[in-house]
Amino acid sequence: MRFVPAARVRTMPDPSETPSPLSAVGNVLKRQVSGVQEYTLLTVQAVVNLFTPPVYWSDTLEQMDSIGVGSLLIVVVAFLSIGGVLVLQTAAQFQRFGETAETGDAVSLALVRELGPVIAALLVAGRNASGIASEIGSMVVTEQIDAMRALGTDPTRKLVTPRVVAMVLVMPLLVAVADFVGLVGGFVVAHFTLRLGAVQFWTRAVNALDFGDLVQGSVKPLIFGFVISTIACHKGLRVTGGTEGVGRATTSAVVNSSVWMLIVDLFLAKILLFIFK
Repeated sequence: MRFVPAARVRTMPDPSETPSPLSAVGNVLKRQVSGVQEYTLLTVQAVVNLFTPPVYWSDTLEQMDSIGVGSLLIVVVAFLSIGGVLVLQTAAQFQRFGETAETGDAVSLALVRELGPVIAALLVAGRNASGIASEIGSMVVTEQIDAMRALGTDPTRKLVTPRVVAMVLVMPLLVAVADFVGLVGGFVVAHFTLRLGAVQFWTRAVNALDFGDLVQGSVKPLIFGFVISTIACHKGLRVTGGTEGVGRATTSAVVNSSVWMLIVDLFLAKILLFIFK
């Protein structure tokens, strides 16, 4: 005789178990506060690790090669075009007043003060923040991070600190290359469209810069590199949900690092302009 199992009784959800809107908002705020706390702790640990052994310099050099050399071609191609576009956009206005000779001044100031650090950082964030988050996130999903802890290796010291140091050291170099390449692209376009000579363009471009401009162009990449690398590492370490979580962390790392970098740039620009006004 065949046994037929009884149908499962479907119970209605208890209305008291449904979270209220206020509790849902509270849970979201708790997660955000927890994320800020974890990020702050991670950044402090990453910096403190530099002053206590062991320091993984070989990993730092490997990351410098991956971030710096790997991003070099993107930066060069992008800023050749950006420098040319700057000349095309400014030349139309300068020609109205017969001041085409000042094109070099405008391009130089725009690149060194703002466009060079910001756009180069956005390019680096798009390429490397996603790579850092996905790499660390994959290690979390495959339990390699837990294995490192079991073997007595600090994941923050081994994975986070080398990437933060590499990004901070490489960003100013990439921005310097970006500024120079942008000026080269601007000169090429200015030479063929405005008939400006090399001496006239480069002399005005160099003389337009003062000490404050150089400080702004040097300080911003350091801060941007720190923001991008720490956010990317933080997103990678917080991956949950398997491979889908890795994809979400990768997207979140690029978006958050880019947005926060622009927010930091606003305050940095205000502070530096106040100092070097």
